[in-house]
Amino acid sequence: MALGSGGGGDSATGSRPPTLEDVAQLAGVSRATVSRVINGIRNVNPELHKVVWNAVGVTGYVPNRAARSLVTGRTGTVALVVSDSVRHDDDPFMSRFFADPFFGRVVGGLLSVLRPGGVQLALQFVGDRESRERLIGDLRQGRADGAIVLSLHPQDGLPGMLVNAGIAAVLIGRPATPAPISYVDLANDAGAALAADHLYAACGRRRIAMISGPAEVPASQDRIAGFRRALARHGQPFVPCVEGNFTYDSGERAMRHLLSERAVDGLFVANDLMAQGALMVLRDANLRVPQDVAVVGFDDSSAALAARPTLTTIRHPLEDMAAESARMLLARVADPATDPSSVIFEPTLVVRQSA
Repeated sequence: MALGSGGGGDSATGSRPPTLEDVAQLAGVSRATVSRVINGIRNVNPELHKVVWNAVGVTGYVPNRAARSLVTGRTGTVALVVSDSVRHDDDPFMSRFFADPFFGRVVGGLLSVLRPGGVQLALQFVGDRESRERLIGDLRQGRADGAIVLSLHPQDGLPGMLVNAGIAAVLIGRPATPAPISYVDLANDAGAALAADHLYAACGRRRIAMISGPAEVPASQDRIAGFRRALARHGQPFVPCVEGNFTYDSGERAMRHLLSERAVDGLFVANDLMAQGALMVLRDANLRVPQDVAVVGFDDSSAALAARPTLTTIRHPLEDMAAESARMLLARVADPATDPSSVIFEPTLVVRQSA
């Protein structure tokens, strides 16, 4: 969906579309209260807020978005921006986006907060300077109320551009270059330490290796550092590490490379998709999991359950993180004077069959 697009259905009450008055009557509140709730005006009792939106759902009332925009100065649309280092005119990237469990979980978390408030989500891909400047122009012109950004490369200038333009924005993931912009993130180093402790202490492995994500990505850096630091505390001074790029194929390649150089009995893989690829290579090499090689992934995505054996992994609460980013953005839109903030989520270990 592009910025500026809209939509909505019609649901009739009797022979006519439902009205604001129908919602007010069903909710047992005034028309003015319904209007304040639907238009996102603050200082409405939370219980009344819930009652009104329940009545909206029962009646099928669809707010007039044009009129709402005139009253509030808002579009009722938030942009989800996927910012990468390449153009996105080709189908392979689109296929990767919609196939990767990571992105689907982010969208689901965002919609869990935005949809009940009648806020639409517009998906935007930017891959070069021109597309970033065009996005900033669209946001300045009010085609969306703000942006939630997934930045996929460390040299991305978009966070700084959003700050300089004064646009309400929240990043999912810490920016590689520090900037006064709100973000949600995971304690990636702590998650990697959980994996290290499990492989060493619980599984008794001593020839432990790692398949990381791209070394220049902040999340990858944190996972590498956290894993190595935790193993150093167990007396393991060196951890072999092969870099992947968070895809299934890169997990296969990295695993082949590791096996060509050394014997391993424990493996930490920086995401579940790469771990799936690694498991396939281990199977082809007639190495049993977990008997010969214990494997721990990262994310707790659908790939972890699809893996054979099912994957012990580090839970990355993406849905909760995305939902929090949506709440942070809506708060910033409601009060532009709100200072930037950060929220860090804690990972957990999920034990299954692979380790």
